Amino acid sequence: MEIRDARHIDLDGAWPEDLLGRNSYLDRRDWGPRVRYCAPARCVEEFWQQTAPFLAPFTLFGSGDYHHLTGLWLRQFNRPFTLISFDNHPDWDTRPPFWCCGTWLNQALKLPCLKQVSVWGCANFELNPPHRWFGNQKAVRQGRLALMPWRERFGPSARQKFPGFTAADWREQFAKAAAGLEGRCLYVTIDLDCLLPQDAATDWEQGLFTAEDVAWALKVLRCHTEIIGGDMCGAHSPAVYSRWTQRQNAALDHPRKAFLDPEHARQINLETYRRLWPELTGRA
Repeated sequence: MEIRDARHIDLDGAWPEDLLGRNSYLDRRDWGPRVRYCAPARCVEEFWQQTAPFLAPFTLFGSGDYHHLTGLWLRQFNRPFTLISFDNHPDWDTRPPFWCCGTWLNQALKLPCLKQVSVWGCANFELNPPHRWFGNQKAVRQGRLALMPWRERFGPSARQKFPGFTAADWREQFAKAAAGLEGRCLYVTIDLDCLLPQDAATDWEQGLFTAEDVAWALKVLRCHTEIIGGDMCGAHSPAVYSRWTQRQNAALDHPRKAFLDPEHARQINLETYRRLWPELTGRA
């Protein structure tokens, strides 16, 4: 179905070209290797200049290796808003590279209209010491960044600092948090690596949400807030890089994963797309 306020920005062929309709398709595959995983600021700004005129409030794009581009999609909004992220990773690392899928929230927090960020579903090692020492603790102390992880995945130290939630109480906690956002404008970003492997084929470690969990959460948010935009990324695609430093850093950071059959991966992700995209865009 054609959606005028949505855009499929194709960086890596992760999704079928006609998924949102031909008029919503933007081919940026020539940029894919240059901005995958990380990119110099000048490269990101050049990509922005070429892509900004074609943006829409809702964006479908490729692998989670491109999640830092959400920091660009957010630039199109000129009224105060809150960012809700469903992600297995906090993406809050303060070390370079500064335009990277693991550091992009720091770029987003520089935007004057972005008032607060809440990340739901962290389930990887980055909230345990020593990794969390490199996160944006200042934004947490200021109340601009809230991390809501799965308690099942963390040790006592992380659970003390980030109480998080469990499978038994997460919906209750989320409903309460959503009610606290009453009347706000929201942007929602979904990285499919927040989902269990049966619901998503990704390039990263994966979390504990089901697709149905996130669909429910989007419904709850729409009951209390206005979702002015959003995006979805995280679908598996073969990694291609343009710079040896980029390739080396990405190889060190990515988990070792079993071979993913591209066609099987695409079918899993398409099923989840059909479940989540209508809820995200309000076209359910």
